[in-house]
Amino acid sequence: MVREYQSPVRVYKHPFELIIAAYNKRFPKCTLIPVFVDSEIINESQSQDGSILVIERRCTIDIDAPRLLKRIAGIDYLYFIQKNTLNRRERTLVIEVLNETFSNRVISSECCKYSVHPENEEWTCFEQTASLDVKSFFGFESMAEKIAMKQYASSIEKGKEIIQYHLTELEKEGITFIPRWTPSSPSGVVPGNCVKDDKDHHTEIATTSADDKLDADYIRRYLGDLTPLQESCLIRLRQWLQETNKGKIPKDQHVLRFLIATDFNFDKSRELLCQSLTWRKQHQVDFLLESWQHPQLLQDYYSGGWHYNDRDGRPLYILRLGHMDTKGLMRALTEEVLVQQAVAINEEGLRRCEENTALFGRPIWCWTCLVDLEGLNMRHLWRPGLKALLRIIEVVEANYPETLGRLLMLKAPRIFPVIWTLVSPLINENTRKKFLVYSASDYQGPGGLLDYIDQAFIPDFLGGECMCDIPDGGLVPKSLYRTAEELEMEDNRLLTDSIYKSASIFKGAPYEILIEIVEASSVITWDFDVSKGDVLFNIYHSKRAPQTPKKDTIATHAFTSLGSVNPQLLDKNWVLGRDYSLMEKTLTCREGESAQGSHNTRWPGYYILQWCFHSAPAASTSSLSYVDDVLASLQVCTHKCKIMYYTEVLASQDIRGSMTSLESSHSGFSQLSVSTTLSSQSHASSTVSR
Repeated sequence: MVREYQSPVRVYKHPFELIIAAYNKRFPKCTLIPVFVDSEIINESQSQDGSILVIERRCTIDIDAPRLLKRIAGIDYLYFIQKNTLNRRERTLVIEVLNETFSNRVISSECCKYSVHPENEEWTCFEQTASLDVKSFFGFESMAEKIAMKQYASSIEKGKEIIQYHLTELEKEGITFIPRWTPSSPSGVVPGNCVKDDKDHHTEIATTSADDKLDADYIRRYLGDLTPLQESCLIRLRQWLQETNKGKIPKDQHVLRFLIATDFNFDKSRELLCQSLTWRKQHQVDFLLESWQHPQLLQDYYSGGWHYNDRDGRPLYILRLGHMDTKGLMRALTEEVLVQQAVAINEEGLRRCEENTALFGRPIWCWTCLVDLEGLNMRHLWRPGLKALLRIIEVVEANYPETLGRLLMLKAPRIFPVIWTLVSPLINENTRKKFLVYSASDYQGPGGLLDYIDQAFIPDFLGGECMCDIPDGGLVPKSLYRTAEELEMEDNRLLTDSIYKSASIFKGAPYEILIEIVEASSVITWDFDVSKGDVLFNIYHSKRAPQTPKKDTIATHAFTSLGSVNPQLLDKNWVLGRDYSLMEKTLTCREGESAQGSHNTRWPGYYILQWCFHSAPAASTSSLSYVDDVLASLQVCTHKCKIMYYTEVLASQDIRGSMTSLESSHSGFSQLSVSTTLSSQSHASSTVSR
């Protein structure tokens, strides 16, 4: 396979003629390049007017390779043919190098060019490209490629140092200026006692050449320290975009993020970047920050925003997730709006990174996110919310790789390992490594928040003195929810997507789900919406297996729906407290409400989740009008409730291994979370941890 490499443009703040004189001093051999043993001129020619000089040399290189490999190959030195074409009129020098040794097994070619800087004719640019094709090399193809690449990288790094050394040597000889070639002037170096050039030969500049190639000093200043091969991948990908992409080309930092995310795999990063550019065009992302108007509801109830910088100069984003009514936001807004909000946050983050790069004088790649988990509970695991979160994660990871530098999760409650176990598989492994989780008591100690954020910028709600104007969040009023028709369409879509199952509950015929737990300390989670009527929810445990129809089997860590006829799992002859036990306090859910919760299974055995029809307390007959009496009679005649539900069992080993750094998480789990309505909060306050 042919591998190609290209170095960034190197800029010398000296005239072309002086740079070429310094370059020529490395022949016939250079002490600064130990592997460059010798060279001899094998051919030399010049145009009639003297403007073009062509010199061919045979160069001897002592490769830095294991002695065993040299013995197998039967060589001590490698020989290359170098062709230098100096065009004095155009002020360019093109250097072409091709290997002579093993040319039938390896094709190594290199092309370098010195030319006048397009923006300043007193400066000189240098650029270098190379390609390597190892066809066969005695079974050591991979080693030969590594040796060649090491040699290439070394020559790039030494090149500027060598030019600087010989410029100093010329200055010692009194040569500080060489006039430009004219048809009547003699060729060669012309010494003179002219004014010396600025000794700061290599002051960094932040400009690029006219054809928009990347300058080496620009890369170091704005993109960071890259190896020669990493620089090569960046430049090749950028040039490929300029040649093939008709739309707006992303900025260099963003292009480099895709390369880093793929470990500088050129083909893979090109594919991912192209997909992202297509997505940006389709959704007009380049204009999002100027065109998108944040809905007022997001401004009032979305508790997140930017807040100064961390200690590394990264922009800091704070999200008070525990204070946010995720279900209410989704009931009031669409999934598309929440995705657009996430995209806007990332676009703003990119802009802030650019500003901080200029402000602090060093590359600022990414931002830090601080998540306040105080108040987090099972209502945040509402499955449509998780589905929306999954989509947001997919969009962000596909289009904003390597933008999150660190994520600090503070005040993690006991329920956090359950939530983390469900959510963490959705997150890229490299991203998960950037997560740091602290319980409510240990984020202020050693290795805590102060290690990452300056004391002056710690928000007041985290014990600091800095006022933070992020909205407090809170419950979204039901009056702001979308219409019943819109929500019903969404609920139907959930059923179609198999996220939820539906069930009918009749008076006198509860709906029950059987779960067998083999290993204690597993966690049963549930999430249900009551779309019609009022229901009572219970969870029971029994050591004995209830009688089930033969067609149904009980699976470990799984549940089996027993059909719409609602066959009874709890034997009518069983006695509560002897044959089976109530594991949680009975939860009452009214029509239109929902509940999410979990139960930590202390013992193996059989667990039954039960939903029962709940009748409203009988009212005094004398207080009912005739119409009320008729309506009440019709309601009683239906004797039916409807729910949509989802349940899942998390194995104990998954919970134990999900967040080992959070010591307090192992003491227990909250059993029933609050509903997303105000009325159900009173139930949660009396919940008992078991």
